[in-house]
Amino acid sequence: MNLEYIVTDIDNNKTIAHILKDKLNISSRLLNKLKMNEKILVNSTPVFSNFIVHTSDNIIVKIDFEETDNIIPQNIPIEVLFEDDYFLAINKPAGIVVHPSSYHPNNTLANAVKFYLNNNKKIRAINRLDRDTSGIVLFAKNEYIQELMVQNKSIKKEYVAIVKGTLKEKEGTIKEKIARKQNSIMEREINNEKGQTAITHYKLIKKIKINNEDFSLLKLKLETGRTHQIRVHLKYIGNPILGDSLYDTESDLIKRQALHAYKLTFNHPINKKEIEIIAPIPNDMNDFWRPYGTTEKVNN
Repeated sequence: MNLEYIVTDIDNNKTIAHILKDKLNISSRLLNKLKMNEKILVNSTPVFSNFIVHTSDNIIVKIDFEETDNIIPQNIPIEVLFEDDYFLAINKPAGIVVHPSSYHPNNTLANAVKFYLNNNKKIRAINRLDRDTSGIVLFAKNEYIQELMVQNKSIKKEYVAIVKGTLKEKEGTIKEKIARKQNSIMEREINNEKGQTAITHYKLIKKIKINNEDFSLLKLKLETGRTHQIRVHLKYIGNPILGDSLYDTESDLIKRQALHAYKLTFNHPINKKEIEIIAPIPNDMNDFWRPYGTTEKVNN
């Protein structure tokens, strides 16, 4: 990937470092990496970051580093929802983790993406989902795009969930701070003294009764992205996610927590278009709901 910029009269007599940071949003960390590898060219000649540019100079930045990581390519089938030169979006099934860890060193989504891309680049996930949450995971194809997406305030995430019980209000907002639970590596809890701000908007789509037990289908929008945010917030208001064994109990009705990341939208940092990615509601959640009506209203 190459970035190109033509110097204007306004930029005349400024340093190349200023142009790259101010006009191309390149971080100081990436700038240092670029200048060490002679990846900055002005009129086809490699330059240092203190080089003074002049009107009409042609700047080329080569984002083409060879990189290494410890992720082993594995031929695991994936469902591609969106792909261009900068991004790859995958519909992650429940039961697979996004990135290798000491508990899951292989057979992860990152292993599958590494095989699919078949290149010498690091795997850069923009968002992550819990192992048993299904839905959209977005990957950046290089570190420049990843950095732009960290700065990108346009990203919007929407989920659907099947929860226990009925809600007091058909729609509302949960704004309770979340922190790691004391003496737990994984579990989170509401903690308004030590926690981080977390905001979840919810809307009731449909409710049903099975064997005298109430269930509700919800659409959820996140303003923040705290670990286990939706799961903790829904438990807090008395409507835990069906099948969530960490924050409630397992269920005979579904084999995992009934949570799905079904929509992701963002402004593309390169072509400036709004990108909307949809991951169809998976069979296990649809099969639960199908005898009682459609899930089509989710997209309304």
